Amino acid sequence: MRSLFLRYAHVLLILSWLIIGFSLAFTVPLAWSLADSLRQTDVWVHGFALTFGAGVLLWLASRRHRAELSVKDGFLLVNLVWTVLPAFAAAPLLEAIPGIRWTDAYFEAVSALTATGATVIVGLDNLDPAANLWRCFLQLIGGLGIMLLAVAVLPFLGLGGTQLFKAEMPGPMKDTRLTPRIAETARGLWSMYFLLSAACLLAYRWGGMSWMDAFMHMCTTVGLGGFSSHDRSFAYWQSPQLEWTAVVFMALAGVSFARYFMVWRLRSLRPLTQDAEVRAYLLVLVLAVLAVWLLLVLQGSEGDVGDRLRTAAFQVVSVATTTGYATTDYLLWPALGPVLLLFLGTFVSCAGSTGGGIKMVRMLVLVKLARHELVRAMHPRVVNPLTLGRAIVPQSVVWVIMAFMLIYGGCMVGLTLLLLASGLEMVTAFTAVIACLNNIGPGLGQVGPAGNYAVMTDFQTWILTFAMLLGRLELISVLVLFTPQFWRR
Repeated sequence: MRSLFLRYAHVLLILSWLIIGFSLAFTVPLAWSLADSLRQTDVWVHGFALTFGAGVLLWLASRRHRAELSVKDGFLLVNLVWTVLPAFAAAPLLEAIPGIRWTDAYFEAVSALTATGATVIVGLDNLDPAANLWRCFLQLIGGLGIMLLAVAVLPFLGLGGTQLFKAEMPGPMKDTRLTPRIAETARGLWSMYFLLSAACLLAYRWGGMSWMDAFMHMCTTVGLGGFSSHDRSFAYWQSPQLEWTAVVFMALAGVSFARYFMVWRLRSLRPLTQDAEVRAYLLVLVLAVLAVWLLLVLQGSEGDVGDRLRTAAFQVVSVATTTGYATTDYLLWPALGPVLLLFLGTFVSCAGSTGGGIKMVRMLVLVKLARHELVRAMHPRVVNPLTLGRAIVPQSVVWVIMAFMLIYGGCMVGLTLLLLASGLEMVTAFTAVIACLNNIGPGLGQVGPAGNYAVMTDFQTWILTFAMLLGRLELISVLVLFTPQFWRR
């Protein structure tokens, strides 16, 4: 055990700094409790003390061990962060929410930090406001990735962050840098993230939300997490203005923040207008909105043409970007509607956004690869390189995407079989895995927009917790730890 500790002590040193930094997040619900007649203030004091104390103890044990991170170290640290921090985030929920069990509290914390939005809590309107604030604020932290913040800070600690950036950054082309320094890149992404967050906050407040609700829903809109402080989600307000505001900011958050950073640096919209992934993203959203709107018209749903268009736009953008807000129980639509929404949530978000799923860029490469093979079947000697936009896609990237999709399919089948073996009915089991593995939130069946994950047993809850972590870290970053080669020197 001691040799294992010494081998990874430099990783634990960085983890200790991250835990100490994460303890500061507890000051947000603590400040609200202090302002709100001292309600449950001790909960957040205990959470801060536990997290800060654990971070300090780990720092004391590892402070003399400093080294540059290897590729293996980066993967290990990312996995430690995304499994350890939810444990500290879950601790105050045990005090703040009467009757909640540790399994459910950890599930809720993982769902928040991975920006999934699946919940086991019933009665959000009656929940302590600081607890609701905490759940939503965690989605803001987790939206772009805790480790990106670490990459921006690590240089000040005298530690490199390149391997962390590769392990954490979503998408298949992880070696692409926006600036010569990784830390500068991370800070640029966070700047864009906070600018969009500030605009969203002001827009919600202008639309009629209280400052508290505006802040919480800003966190879960820009983070594409979908948590709400109300059981009815956005249907609570019955406000077309707020719904259209959410549509705009969910759609904006589904685009790579790297594109926004390049727009700012170049003072030009060309990084957006000339990006093949962004164009495909917008095209799919528009076509899906029109398809669902037509479905609602043919069904004869309530409201006029404008109401149906707003409902279609809100639900398509919400689920496709893996946010998971709801204004209606779309399980009452014809079966094509909810199935289409869930399918969109598996791939529409852009790489580098706060959304989940396999990402639009991977889908584009797969579609182009299929077309490439069809052409080659008819013309075996044709020279037809695989391109995305004006750039040729390297063969190494194609192989990584193919491996990712194979692992993705295997995980989906394996986790679904485990839920079926536990006694869960088929529709709920399959769609719960899809919703958690792609960080969407609501599925179909018992975990649809009008239900939640409180129906799950402990075993089923842990399976879905693992699925959320797999999806947030894009599978390979987690599964690599289960290979014998990882642990060999």
